Amino acid sequence: MQITKLASDQRLQAALLIAPALIIYAVFAIYPMIDVVALSFQKWNGLDANRHFVGLSNYIDIFTKDPVFWVAFRNTITWTILSTIFPPLFGLLLALGLNQRLFARNSLRAIYYLPVIIAPIAVATMWRWMYDPFFGIFNQVLSLLGLQSWIKDWLGARDVALYSAFVAYVWQTVGFSMVLFLAGLQGVDKSLVEAARIDGADRWQRFRFVTLPALRPTITIVLVLSVISSLKAFDIIYGLTGGGPAQSTQMLALWAFTQSMQIFDFGRGSAISTVLLLITLAIVIPYMRWAQKREEAAE
Repeated sequence: MQITKLASDQRLQAALLIAPALIIYAVFAIYPMIDVVALSFQKWNGLDANRHFVGLSNYIDIFTKDPVFWVAFRNTITWTILSTIFPPLFGLLLALGLNQRLFARNSLRAIYYLPVIIAPIAVATMWRWMYDPFFGIFNQVLSLLGLQSWIKDWLGARDVALYSAFVAYVWQTVGFSMVLFLAGLQGVDKSLVEAARIDGADRWQRFRFVTLPALRPTITIVLVLSVISSLKAFDIIYGLTGGGPAQSTQMLALWAFTQSMQIFDFGRGSAISTVLLLITLAIVIPYMRWAQKREEAAE
């Protein structure tokens, strides 16, 4: 009886402790999400007191009458694929290097992480200056090296604008992946690494058969966060190109913002946001379930 009462008191204490966080999360995250989904079935200009229910009209419009939507969709998928490869890969390489005994190792870690804490709009402003076709540092360096044929309007040419913006995105986000991998490397059993070295395993074999399996949970977290971050990419694109030139860098998150805050069609903007939410869930949930089953099988 006392054990039951103690367990009940512990559950009550736990509920009281997490209740404030749950209330804040429900008010500022769950409710707005539900409201956006509901608004996607309505017509509203953001000013009228009443919203008008239009059913699937907003979805039909973005799928059949909005060519920019499909451009933004393709760019978002391309951006997401690149984001699940390069920032995690570079972050892992940096983590492996900075996990060694190096001079000023902590300072180097701080330097590589610094771009993460800079506001994306500030990063966009800085990189827009560096990409300037006349005074930017990239074209100046190419000119000094005698590579005039490589000089481009990096943010003004449709064929390279998206990838130029992505380089700035990688520069800002790679430090976050690096920190997560550094944390994961602290959990690698050093005795196993040493045993593999004594058995004659070279660096690549120690990494492949000892370090990499130990990093699987970290890899799962990094990839999931990379996908979520890439799908909602907005600030850096808005600051660098605004979706141009000719919508070549348009993204779903930016197009939803444009529809809602500039065209004042909140219903259509909410429909685009809902599609983006569904894409995120369709990618993240199956991957997390697959990763969980793989971890359970490995155990």
